[in-house]
Amino acid sequence: MDWGQFGWVMGLTTFAGMATGIGGALAYFARRTNTRLLAGSLGFSGGVMLYISFVELLAGANQALRAGHGEQRGAAYALLGFFGGILLAALIDKLIPEVENPHEAHRVEELAPEPLDEAARQKLGRSGVLFALAIGIHNFPEGLATFAAGMSSPELGISIAAAIALHNIPEGIAVSVPLYYATGNRTRAFVYSTLSGLAEPVGALLGFALLYPFLSDTLLQLLFALVAGIMVYITFDELLPTAERYGEHHLSLYGLIAGMLLMAITLAVV
Repeated sequence: MDWGQFGWVMGLTTFAGMATGIGGALAYFARRTNTRLLAGSLGFSGGVMLYISFVELLAGANQALRAGHGEQRGAAYALLGFFGGILLAALIDKLIPEVENPHEAHRVEELAPEPLDEAARQKLGRSGVLFALAIGIHNFPEGLATFAAGMSSPELGISIAAAIALHNIPEGIAVSVPLYYATGNRTRAFVYSTLSGLAEPVGALLGFALLYPFLSDTLLQLLFALVAGIMVYITFDELLPTAERYGEHHLSLYGLIAGMLLMAITLAVV
C-alpha cells in the first residue's frame, strides 16, 4: 500500500463529495437556476463516467481476469463484478424512499418563502435524520467509485472525481431545498448541504476498511468491474434523467458526447 497515494485519493474523494457545497452556495446566493448549465454539466459527467466504465475499468478488469483465470472464467468474473455493481446500486436506490431521495431535481426558485404551520415544520425537522441517512447511503457507492478509480491510476481518479463533483452540484441544491423548508434558514441549509458531501469520503474509508484485509489482484479487478457497474447505474438512473428534468434534452446529449470525447482524447494521450 502506497500511503501517499492513499492520502491523495482520499483528498480527491473529499473534493468530489464537498462539491455539494457549490450547489448549496447556488441555493444561498442565486435566485434563479441556470438549468442549461446544470443539464450540460450532468450530461458531461455522465459521458465521462460511461466512457471510463466501459472502455477503461470493465475492459481492463476483463483483460486482467482472463489472463489470470482463463478466458471463460475470467470473463465470467468480470461480468459478475459489473452486474453486481449495478445490482448493489439498484438495491441502495430501492432502500431510499422516493420522497427522501436526494437525487430528485430541485431548483433554487423552490426556496421562495412559503408559510408553514408549526406541525409541518416539526414534521420536516423530524425527517432530517432520515434525510441525512438517505444521503449517506446514496453517496456511499460514489465515494467508493472515486476511491477505487484513484487507486487504479491518478488520471482515472481525477476524471471520476471531476465527474462526480459536477454531479454533486445539483445534488447540493436538492439537499438545500428541503432543509430550508425544515429550518426556514438559508445559511443552515447551505452548511448542511456542504457537510452532506462528507458521506463520500466516509464511504470510501468504509469500503477500504472492509476490503483491505482481503485485497488481492483478483479482488482489485473485481472491484474495478463493480465500480464500472455502479457508475453505469448512476448515469442512467440519476445523471441523465435529472438533466432531462431540468428541461434541456439536447444540451444534456451534447454534454454526454463531449464528456465521452474528452475522456477518449485524455486516455489516448496519457
